[in-house]
Amino acid sequence: MQAEEFRVELTGYAYRMLGSGSEAEDAVQETLLRAWRQADRFDAGRGSLRTWLYSIATNVCLDMLRGAGRRARAVDLGPAAQAGSPIGAPLPESAWVRPIEDGRVLPGCEDPAEQAVRRESVRLAFVAALQRLSPRQRAVLILRDVLGWHADEVAGLLDASVASVTSALQRARAALRRDAPVAPLDPEAAALLDRYCRAFERYDVAAMVALLHEDATMSMPPFAWWLRGRDEIATALRHGDGSCRGARLVPVAANGTTAYRQERPTGPGGGYEPFALMFFETAGGRITEITTFLEEPRVWHGEPRAVWVGAERS
Repeated sequence: MQAEEFRVELTGYAYRMLGSGSEAEDAVQETLLRAWRQADRFDAGRGSLRTWLYSIATNVCLDMLRGAGRRARAVDLGPAAQAGSPIGAPLPESAWVRPIEDGRVLPGCEDPAEQAVRRESVRLAFVAALQRLSPRQRAVLILRDVLGWHADEVAGLLDASVASVTSALQRARAALRRDAPVAPLDPEAAALLDRYCRAFERYDVAAMVALLHEDATMSMPPFAWWLRGRDEIATALRHGDGSCRGARLVPVAANGTTAYRQERPTGPGGGYEPFALMFFETAGGRITEITTFLEEPRVWHGEPRAVWVGAERS
């Protein structure tokens, strides 16, 4: 069997289901192991190898989600704090929807429209919204709306009726519509983030704040502490410890968009070391959300990516 060729797309499926890259890779490893052990049960006359693997992966993910807590973002865990308030103790890794490199979850695709859908479906906000659904609703929505499976195919995979799959999909879609839509990172948004990054590297707080929406949020996993509002964020930036001064932001391909690896100077030798991974959401020409994962660079560094700046590619 050539099951290994499906690893990346299976990891993408498991990541959307589980909200964690490490758990997704564990799920896929278990899927491939089960497939190898049960190879004699595969019947090409009843379906493709890909369908069979997705069936195994779905069962693995549902098993992992049984009794597990819901992963979330800081804004889902409690009310906003005030600038200057204690940030508290870090929460365990299992509390958070975690970021992931594009290369681990997004296989190549010749159809630009299909690839755009897949990119949007691994954005942090979308994956966090998926975690609010029941595990089976999650599976139905991902298989139908992201991967484009037919209702009868999903019904066969889940050993359910087409009617129950259709009902679960309708409920899942209704639940997701209550969450803010995730806007694609178009050239205008990319140019906005480029201006923010340049201001950040100068540590020009006034310039950074000017690019924020009045109701923008800022969070720093693994801490549940988060802020809402341009004024609160401005206060926090102005009265910070100064540790971000001299830092640089390197664009990396993560979660279907451009994230930024924050690197800080290591000393007089001119070197830098990764400190955090920053994600942004934008709307209406302003930054609406900044999420800074403080511990993620210990896990991965990501690959630099080309980004759109205005109408030019850099």
